[in-house]
Amino acid sequence: MAGIAISLLWLLIGAICLAGVIYLLFYGVENFITPIPEKLKQGIWFIFLILIIIYVIMAMTGGGGVSNPFHLQR
Repeated sequence: MAGIAISLLWLLIGAICLAGVIYLLFYGVENFITPIPEKLKQGIWFIFLILIIIYVIMAMTGGGGVSNPFHLQR
């Protein structure tokens, strides 16, 4: 049970960081290059959410997941 909690915690941290990077990418492209079509932005966010949902399902069913990235396995 603790393994699932740790896995989901790392997912949350990674998802927040990745969402921030995607948002900054949208912001930079729209302000300095050209507007991004709304459908493209929605598609990218949809793919992001689908990947998060797949990861959560895998973690809850015990099918793997990200363990602590600072833990070196030997």
